[in-house]
Order: sequence, then C-alpha cells, then structure tokens
Amino acid sequence: MITISNPQFGDEELNLLREVLESGIVAQGPKVAQFEEEFASLCGTKYAIATSSGTTALHLALLAHGIGPGDEVITSPFTFIASANSVLFTGAEPRFVDIHADTFNIAPELVEAAITPRTKAIMPVHLYGLMADMDPIMELAERYGLAVIEDAAQAHGATYKGRPAGSFGTGCFSLYATKNMTSAEGGMVTTDDPAVAEQVRLLRAHGSRVRYHHDMLGYNFRLTDLHAAVGLAQIRKLERFNAARQANAEYLNRHLHRVITPCEPPGHKHVWHQYTVRATNFDRDQAIEALKQAGVGAAIFYPIPVYRQQVYLDRGYTDSLPTTEEVTRQVFSLPIHPALTQADLETIVAAVESL
Repeated sequence: MITISNPQFGDEELNLLREVLESGIVAQGPKVAQFEEEFASLCGTKYAIATSSGTTALHLALLAHGIGPGDEVITSPFTFIASANSVLFTGAEPRFVDIHADTFNIAPELVEAAITPRTKAIMPVHLYGLMADMDPIMELAERYGLAVIEDAAQAHGATYKGRPAGSFGTGCFSLYATKNMTSAEGGMVTTDDPAVAEQVRLLRAHGSRVRYHHDMLGYNFRLTDLHAAVGLAQIRKLERFNAARQANAEYLNRHLHRVITPCEPPGHKHVWHQYTVRATNFDRDQAIEALKQAGVGAAIFYPIPVYRQQVYLDRGYTDSLPTTEEVTRQVFSLPIHPALTQADLETIVAAVESL
C-alpha cells in the first residue's frame, strides 16, 4: 500500500535524541530554546515559542491577543476542527466565511461583510500547504484594527509574495507526526511582537516567569527537549522534504486528468502538505475504496464543514456556505510525501485515471 503519509526519520533524529537522554534534561530545556531560534529564522520572525501542540499554539496566540468571552474571530469552515475550537477555548465565538474552491482557502472578499463590533481577529487557514491570500486580509485587519492569527499548521516553509507563513500576523504551526516536518507532537507560535511572545511564554508555563511564582492563570502547554530534538533534525531537512513534495505535485498535476487537480496561484509557494483533488464526475467514496484496492492510500480532508460538527450544531450554528458544502462532497487527498518513488507516482496516476 502506498500510504497517504510517511514520516521520514534517520540518524539525525536518533543522534539528537541520544544527546537529550544522555544530558538528563528531557523536559523543556536547551534543545527547545535552540529549536525556537531555528524556527524563528525559518519564518523570518523575531520570536518563536514552542508549545505542546498546534492546537495549544492557536489557543495561546488568541489569549495573548486578549481574545475572550463576547469576542468573535473570523475563520474558515473548511479545516480541521482545532482551528475553530481554539476560539471556543477562549470563550469567544468563531464566525465562518466561505472559501474559494480552487485554493480551498478563505475568500477575502467575503470577510468584510462578516465583521461586527465584536470581531477581534481574523484567522486565515493556510490549508494543505497553500497560504491564504494575505494582502487583502492584512488590509482589512489594519482598517478595522483586528489581530491576524495565521493558522499555518500545514504550511511550514510556504510563502506568499516571498514572505514566509507565520510572518504576517501571529503564526501558529503544528508539529504533528504527519506534517511536512514533525517533532512527533508539538506546536509553535511565531511573532514579531515582544508583548505577544511574552504572554505566550507565560501562558504555556502556568503563568510563571520565576519558578513557583505565578503571575497569572496559565497552562502546562510546554514542549519537551525530546520533542525538540526530533524537531531540530526535521527543520534542517524541511527544504529537501518540501522540494520532493513540490516535484511530486508537479508530476501529478501533469498526468492526472480524471479529477480537478489543485492549483498554485501566482505569488504563492505551495508546500503540498496534502495533495487534494476534486471528484466531479464520479462517486468520491467509491473511488477511495477502488484506490485502496489498487494499493493507493487516499483520505478525505475534510468531509464535514466545521459548522456542521455536532459541537457546533449544539451551540446553535446554522451556517450553510455553498462552496464549502460543495467542496466537502468532492475532495480527497492522494499520497504526496517525500518517500514516494517514480513507480509509486505512476501507480497513483494509473489508479486514478482508471476510476
């Protein structure tokens, strides 16, 4: 089976893990600090603060911007549920804006109509490794005095007009096992704002600057040096990993005709966390089963709009956004990871074209 994901580890990760174990410092320590420094360099930001997951990164970023009960955050309904749930964790409410079918990202021209006196932030999601259209989003944020929280969980190394993901507003990344680079589990917040960085650091460590002195209510959302060791090895491989994903995507885009293939708009560097196609002339679910029978792993990211998840229905959400509804019925993702061989790519193409 050609799997949908295939994390790549080697001697680099093992050697750094051995260093940590031999040092005796396995919780947050010098490897976390080093990882934060290298991640900030990747994103071109002054600060990067490691957290225990991408979800906690989003949660802490929102809190660091003062978002809480009574506030609203505009975001995408076509994403993993953690994006919107992080807003709920603060006591605020997500407000959903429809997407573009070709990019799968939030439609900037629809955002302004969703702004209310309660709106405090816009959270664009850089889905599948393609950054949202940031210029109009940043212009709206500046005009209305809104924070921008970039959900860059899937966009490590992606750029928009030459600027890296995580460098426009406050960036939030996931380091989960299937991401373009991983620490097995973890997250990262990036920012140029020293006040935001300090708040995130406090919030991730029980509100403490000095051990056993707690200045505010915080959380235990820290990353360990064990995870950071893996992350350090991975960040040094990220450029190579992304180049392989880009080459694989280019091959699939040239050879697949049975489906609507994904795009890379001008000015964007897509890093292809997922290679997501759309089925418009055959049954998507039957196709996935047929692909699996042919030895090709496929998966649906994401089959249900966030606002139709039970937790949101229970909160009274009644949204029905046409492009999101259409896309959730059509999308499925094919293997794109760096371990694919030429034979694998040819097998994927043959299987899809025979649907």
